[in-house]
This record gives sequence, C-alpha cells and structure tokens, in this order.
Amino acid sequence: MKFLLMVFVVGTLNLTAQEHKLEKIWETDSVIATPESVLPVKDILYISLIDGAGWTSDGQGGVGKLTPDGKIIDTVWITGLNAPKGMGIVDNRLYVADMLEVIVIDIEKGKIEKKIKIDSAKGLNDITVTDKGIIYVSDTRGNKIWRLQNDVAELYLDSVTNVNGLKAIGDNLYIGWGKTFVKANAQKQITKIAEVLQQIDGIEPVGNGDFILTAWMGYIWYAYADGRVETLLETHQQKKNTADIGYDQQKRIVYVPTFNGKTVVAYSLK
Repeated sequence: MKFLLMVFVVGTLNLTAQEHKLEKIWETDSVIATPESVLPVKDILYISLIDGAGWTSDGQGGVGKLTPDGKIIDTVWITGLNAPKGMGIVDNRLYVADMLEVIVIDIEKGKIEKKIKIDSAKGLNDITVTDKGIIYVSDTRGNKIWRLQNDVAELYLDSVTNVNGLKAIGDNLYIGWGKTFVKANAQKQITKIAEVLQQIDGIEPVGNGDFILTAWMGYIWYAYADGRVETLLETHQQKKNTADIGYDQQKRIVYVPTFNGKTVVAYSLK
C-alpha cells in the first residue's frame, strides 16, 4: 500500500546552538550481549540482546532485564531469538521484532506465547504501540512499515527507504526515514520535521513536542518541533554505538544501548 500524499517542508539540515546536554549517570559493565533496544517500564528496563551479528537468524538472541539504576536482574530472561531489536508492550504482552517474526512474550510467565510471522518481511527492526494497542513494526530491509491488530499483520506503508525508528503518539506515527525525521498522520500524509547526519535509529518524545533522536553509528540529537537539530552526544570516535534508546519522561533519563560496546548507559537530559 503506497502512502497517499507526501508534504515535505523545504529546508536543509538546521543545526542549532547547544541548549540541552546529556549528563552521564551510570554505565553497566561490558557484559550486556549486544544490546540493541531499551524499553523502560515501571521498575524494569527490558533490553533486547542480539548477542551476535545484527541480521543473522542464529537463535543466540534474547531479552534481558535491568533495574532503572543499572543493576542486572536477568540477562537470560528470554532466549533463542534471532537478532531481536525493537520492543513494545500491550497489557501483559511484550512484542519483540525478531528478523522475520514478531515474538509475543507473556511477561508474567516469562515465556514466549506465540510468534507472528510476516511472510514478506526481510528485516524487522523497531516497534511502537499506540494507546489503543495497535502495533507498528518497521521492516528496514524491506523498506516497509507493518501494522498489527489482534496479532494480524497488514502492510501499512510501502517504499519507505531505510526505515527504522518508529514512535506512535495519538493518531500520528513518527518515522525515521533514513536520515529524515517525518510524521505520518491518520490519513498517511507525510510531513518532514527534521534532517540529521546519519540514519535514524531511536526516536523518543521529550513531552513538549520535541524529540530525542539517535543514529546507530554514535550520535544523539535533540530535534525541536520547528525542525532545528542540536547535537547532544557523539560517541562514534570511541567506536561506541547509540542504538534504540529508551526515555523516562518524568525523570528525564535517557537509556542508551551501546550495541558493540556491550553496555547500557543512563544519561540525564538537562
């Protein structure tokens, strides 16, 4: 299914002066097996663990749990996955993007409940959940976005080149479309918000209309609603990645999985 309309605001990359910063709070030891995504829920940080190559179906991946202050609860809570990445929660179920399937985990039991196979998927990546329990999952290698309702997948958007990060807010779906940060409304009309230097991985709303964006290569940006972009952190010089972040709006804490760095880092947004 093609999108109905694209309305791109004319403009180029607009880097702005530093108004915000990240202050490091803690970092785990280098014992987290290739963490790709962090999902903070109440008193637990769920971590997707690739534990191997980023796009290989090797059964080595899983999901681990940390406390909000970085203490390890369980690094083998769920095992046997294939390069798991984005996550989302609906009631007692944790949904995980796992290459060609969406894995559904019963949180209370700590067990895989079912696997939703998406037949034409090529490489599922991020997941976001609406307040109505509708799930969107990006297919980075297939350049598509899928929608799951009642655990049934349907194509939502096609030809979304290098799509990765997703975030559903109300009736809008915010999308990392390569290096371009866009919004799709309920009618699938696409509006450009901002442009960054690398392909967008994590997307988290600050709560005031602005967003924090990351790129896997080692960049974190503050993206204003008016399209301005501010660099918060660069870790690529240290060869430390910044993958699919989690964010606690109340505490203003950003949780960063460092992928090949094998740590999770917490920063305070100032």
